[in-house]
Amino acid sequence: MFKNLITYRIGEGWQTDATQLAEQLAKEPFLACGPTQPLAVGWAPPRGVEHAPLVEVVDGHWLIKLKREQRLLPSSVVNDRVDELCEQIEEQTGRKPGKKAKKELKEQAAHELLPRAFTKTSATQVWIAPNERLLFVDAGSSSRADEVITLLIQASPGLSLQLVQTAESPAACMAAWLMDGVTPEGFQIERECELKGSDEQKPVVRYARHPLDIDEVRAHLTSGKMPTRLALSWNERVAFTLTEAFAIKKISFLDLAFEGRPDVSGDEAFDADLALATGELGRLIPALIEGLGGEHDFAAAAATPAPAPAALPTEPLPEGAAPW
Repeated sequence: MFKNLITYRIGEGWQTDATQLAEQLAKEPFLACGPTQPLAVGWAPPRGVEHAPLVEVVDGHWLIKLKREQRLLPSSVVNDRVDELCEQIEEQTGRKPGKKAKKELKEQAAHELLPRAFTKTSATQVWIAPNERLLFVDAGSSSRADEVITLLIQASPGLSLQLVQTAESPAACMAAWLMDGVTPEGFQIERECELKGSDEQKPVVRYARHPLDIDEVRAHLTSGKMPTRLALSWNERVAFTLTEAFAIKKISFLDLAFEGRPDVSGDEAFDADLALATGELGRLIPALIEGLGGEHDFAAAAATPAPAPAALPTEPLPEGAAPW
């Protein structure tokens, strides 16, 4: 159901319910690219069925989906067409087109070729846990998550989101776990990680399908390399990779998580899979945040006054003494 999750905290002022959110999203529905349209983006039914709800609700959790379609027009194809047009103009006028004319020809070529271009369709799911005031974007990159979040905030007035950050650095915690082998309760180190150095050459060491409780890994940590990715599992139910930016990637559900799942298909399978994913991850993510020192409180940090500067001495100093 979910492969990668980036976690956001929902601001206090958002009071929208699922019905209202569906009405808001319906104002910007997904419509396929027109013949000369390079990109189309809009909200689509998460179930993948035409005219299905734009907000799916299962066990108090909401699921929405942003769909995008892009026409693939390689620059080499456009450039070849521009060269053809330039040759035609040179034959007709005896002069080569200038820089400005070539720019206009490039726009003309793209306009001509777009209707024949293949299209690529993708979708990004958003899981909202309104009771916990958390929102998760199933995106493999921050840029894709930013696109979804921007459009969602535009669609739903009053929505504000803050990336969840933990009190302790994920990289520092992962380094400590690798160094001493002690992880937060329920979590286990698996067999993949990436370590990066901070010097000018920025060396990278990657381990895949390899035990990590070895002296070689500890030597890399001692030399200054820090983990940027670490494969973990939780209670033998979910496997995932944690990144230094607190993104959760490569999510997979283990056999134990499927015990008790009803043997159903079609729409019932969609509901069962969503309930399983939100149920398991809804327990894992708070446990992971707690294991990283809890959630960083931005409001408390902003309200903490800066320490007062040390008072300068008021009595005359001995001759030759420094005033600090």
